[in-house]
Amino acid sequence: MDFSLDGIVIIVGNYGSGKTEIAVNIAVQHKRTGMGVRLADLDLVNPYFRSREAREVLTQMGIEVVLPPPQYMNADLPILDRGVSGMIRNSNGLTILDAGGDDVGATVIAALADALKDKPLQVFQVINPFRPYTDSLEGCQKIREEIESAAKIKITGLIGNANLIDDTGPDHIYNGQKFIQELSGQSGLPVLCITVSNNLLSAIDKAKLSYPVLPIYRQMVPPWRKTERFEQ
Repeated sequence: MDFSLDGIVIIVGNYGSGKTEIAVNIAVQHKRTGMGVRLADLDLVNPYFRSREAREVLTQMGIEVVLPPPQYMNADLPILDRGVSGMIRNSNGLTILDAGGDDVGATVIAALADALKDKPLQVFQVINPFRPYTDSLEGCQKIREEIESAAKIKITGLIGNANLIDDTGPDHIYNGQKFIQELSGQSGLPVLCITVSNNLLSAIDKAKLSYPVLPIYRQMVPPWRKTERFEQ
């Protein structure tokens, strides 16, 4: 991993973008550097793809995981307990906020406005150009504007997550990089990194890559599949 983050980092994106997978993998990679890392799962809407699937793995590594209380799940209003706001106010090391999908999930961030006030923030939009709604520059811009309006914050950077899950090949990575480069040029937002599945890394020509790579060890998998073990 050729990049480093600290402070408060918010990961946003549309449903199916892979933001939770990325939040988990960023947390693990930074924890391995000896940094204090905390991750808050703010997804109150989607009952399946959320960081609580990886909770045991993260806590065993010493990563603090903050989850919404069960009674808040699927709530009509973005209600958050003191654990999340307290974590933000005392944000030493790296604090990752994994927001819910689309503009609806991003309203949770707006509910944290008081806690986030005057805090330096890095807000990254996850882009998978092989998913509906983010398969064009115009679609990505529309999603970004909707999230910014709902969350009451500005996105500050991009993460390229081009993949077709098990059907991903090197050309998908190269084409995805070209797409995120064009999006960066259009939006003026810098690219933090692109992702490559750990199983695909050896097939990638590193000379063709222009951005730092975040290796992805899949944790958000169907019940019949095992999660991928993080490298020691």
